[in-house]
Amino acid sequence: MTIQDLIQTSYSGDLDQTITYVNLTMQSIAVLVGGIVIWRASIAFQRKKMKERRRNPFFETTYSKHWRK
Repeated sequence: MTIQDLIQTSYSGDLDQTITYVNLTMQSIAVLVGGIVIWRASIAFQRKKMKERRRNPFFETTYSKHWRK
């Protein structure tokens, strides 16, 4: 199909755009779901990292121990 035929079918209304819109919708949903998965994975990794960190004993005073309770 040449460009001239494509333009002619597009302006005559014979060319249906639903396939294009469905592809665009599926891509946007895939990007959204992928972003949420990456976001949740980074949160899980950060929580694991925070659990593994050891506390600095410099800030452990008797006042701070009683203050937290």
